[in-house]
Order: sequence, then structure tokens, then C-alpha cells
Amino acid sequence: MAGKRLVILISLMLLLSGCTQMKPVSESGANQPAAYIQNKGSDTMVNLALAWAEAYQQEHQDVRISVTGGGSGTGLTALLNGTVDLANASRAIKDEELKTARAAGIDPGEYVVARDAIAVIVNPENPVNQLTLEQISGIYRGEITNWSQVGGEDRPIVKLSRETNSGTHVYFLEVVIRLGDPKNKAIFSADTLLMPSSEGIIAEVGDNPNAIGYDGLGYVTKDVKMLAVAVKAGEPYILPSVETANNNAYPIARDLYIYTREKEPNHILKSYLDWILSPEGQEIVSDLGFVPIIREEK
Repeated sequence: MAGKRLVILISLMLLLSGCTQMKPVSESGANQPAAYIQNKGSDTMVNLALAWAEAYQQEHQDVRISVTGGGSGTGLTALLNGTVDLANASRAIKDEELKTARAAGIDPGEYVVARDAIAVIVNPENPVNQLTLEQISGIYRGEITNWSQVGGEDRPIVKLSRETNSGTHVYFLEVVIRLGDPKNKAIFSADTLLMPSSEGIIAEVGDNPNAIGYDGLGYVTKDVKMLAVAVKAGEPYILPSVETANNNAYPIARDLYIYTREKEPNHILKSYLDWILSPEGQEIVSDLGFVPIIREEK
């Protein structure tokens, strides 16, 4: 008898389970996301990407977007490995990365989604207000080691940089340290301190009167001082700003990218990217201190 009751009880539980699975979408599935986008890469862009994701999800409650940093190289590697849908990069994809992608049958799509100025920053107590690109290059190559050599006080220069997987690190190396010359093989001086994040550079420069660093304009706070930069001696010294980045007056400005695995991504990714490039998405770019993309009217 007990065995018969057990069979009946199990049968009833299976029946209830089946009924639960058959609830209408309006009751059980309305709050479930229909799409999940994984977005990884540039630490420079991570706050911007988070703000985009939050705003987009509020308007599209059937979409969930996961955003993580780790650096441009990390994001692009994850994209080519197929573990993320979108890669944020504060530099253009490298030739060797493209070669790897195409060998694997991947033809990445490239979207310029914002612009950024790289601010060269010092402690507010530092009397130096301006440097040329050649002086900054000399500092980071280890040829200029004391602030007195560039019009400052007799203090040793403490050099700060992002880590090597950072797109900002790569951009600064190519455009500033190597002065945009592809034949130049100069590298960061061995005593350059590598910092794991943009916020880390801001904090260290704010605390250390001897330090120099560089960071995306959107991360600069009142705890540090931005330097005006000239291409060479005798040319105008320009402070970084949205305006000087957009009109190319400031010499250390760059595009920010999102990459997809295909040149023609699926409609879910395409809709998100179109929204990022819309006036609404670009307003967030401006709000966070980056430079919005100005599109010409057709």
C-alpha cells in the first residue's frame, strides 16, 4: 500500500512539474532576456561601455549586456577566441591580430564609437605647465630624468604608464615615445612603473609631486594637472579638451573602437552599435568626458 502511495505521489509531482513548465510567456518568460551580449576590452572605455549598457538595457529590457575590462589586447583576443561578442579597443587592431583572425576564418568588423585625448598629467604642485612631444618622449625613454631639465624643480622624475596589454600603452608608445615614426624602435625606460588601471595612475600622480603619467581625458580629475603639449619647440602648446581633440589641435588624440567577429554582425549586435552611434549614445560619450563622433549630414 505504501508503495502504491509513493507511485501516486511521484506521478503527482511530475504532473505539477509539467504544469509549471507550461506557464504562458506572460507569466513565466516576460522578464527573461531574449539576448545576452558579452562585451570586453579596453579599461579606458570600460566606464563608457558600462554607461552605454545601462542606458540601453533600460530601453530594451529583453537584452542583457555584460561589460568587463582587462585591456584592449585582452578584449580582442577574447573576440577572436569566440568568448565575447564585442571587443572594446583604445587602439586599432594590429596587423598580426588581423592575420590571426583571417587564418581562423574571421573577418572582424570595426566601429569607431568615440574619440579620446590622452592627457599628460603631473601633480598640481609641479610648476611645469607644458612640454613638447620630444621632451615627453625623452622623459619616458629615460634620457630626461630630472624635472630641472624641463624647467621644473630639482626633483627626480617618476614615470608612470599603463600595463603592456593596454591599448593606451600601445598608442602612447607609438605616437609619443616613438614620435609616430614606424622605424623608431624606442621603448619605455626600464624604471617606468606600470599601473594596472587608469584610476591607479590618477591616484599615484595625485599623491606624488615627482610623478608624470598619462590617461584618457575622461578619467582626469582635479587631483592632477594636465600639461599643454606642443608637437615641437616653437609651435603652440595645446591643452587636451573635447574641442581640441575634435579639431585635431591637440597632438595626442585617438579614435576608440568596438570590434565584432563579422563585418556584418547579427541584428541584435547591429541594433546596439547603431544606438551607440546615435545622438543618444553619443550624448553619453560627451557626459563622461570623451569626444563624441561628429557625423556629417548626408
